[in-house]
Amino acid sequence: MKIISSIDALRDQLRGQLRTVFVPTMGNLHEGHLSLMRLARKHGDPIVASIFVNRLQFGPNEDFDKYPRTFQADVEKLEKEGVYVLFAPTEKDLYPEPQAFRVSPPDDLGNILEGEFRPGFFTGVTTVVLKLFSCVQPRVAVFGKKDYQQLMMVRNMAKQFALPTEIIAAETWRADDGLALSSRNMYLSADERAEAPSLYAQLQAVADEVRGGHLDIFELERAAMAKLAARGWKPDYISIRKRADLQPPSAGDLAQAEPLVVVAAAKLGRTRLIDNLEI
Repeated sequence: MKIISSIDALRDQLRGQLRTVFVPTMGNLHEGHLSLMRLARKHGDPIVASIFVNRLQFGPNEDFDKYPRTFQADVEKLEKEGVYVLFAPTEKDLYPEPQAFRVSPPDDLGNILEGEFRPGFFTGVTTVVLKLFSCVQPRVAVFGKKDYQQLMMVRNMAKQFALPTEIIAAETWRADDGLALSSRNMYLSADERAEAPSLYAQLQAVADEVRGGHLDIFELERAAMAKLAARGWKPDYISIRKRADLQPPSAGDLAQAEPLVVVAAAKLGRTRLIDNLEI
């Protein structure tokens, strides 16, 4: 595996490649990330992964400085997965001058759910993804469904900018007890880790109610958040949305069995976890 930090060297290395498949990450790789590499292998060759902790998507009181960085261990994992190039730019490589040009997501998707609780987050995400796509120029890129709104944001951005990159969605990788794998799980204490699967359990309970014909979605959302709060969580949202655009479903949507997803974000101790479940 070749480890490359400069954009020019990356482009030289990939020149002439027409089936490049790309998996962007922020490192601290776990089995969920590695499952993306395996899915990527089915959709192209060579595989390019990136590791870059993107300052633009972190708020002023978020965990940029303490975000887990495990570069050498990540390299060993990627080598075992047959990754051809690891693009690992420094901030100076990717942002040689202040990134004054930014992508502005539409309000109806960028300012709801995660966008409401993390202002500017999706501007940072879409800006760095567009720049990484410009560097790698992949035919296919793979993103996980765990970050459901982010996946939709990147997919819509690629479509509206007519990017020559197909966005492939990978299913969420879970531990045996249902917890969605995340780099931030390492912040959890032993007791918090034992409690953490309750978030997914609430999503399952909400989904079961909807499938069973309970269509008072506001009551379902309120009850699920109350149950989490009673267990010591601080929920930001548990929300039933349309898969197509992440807007709340109307009565007509519910009557016509519009495909739905329940999305959630909540703090357990000092760790904020997100998850979702398609209904």
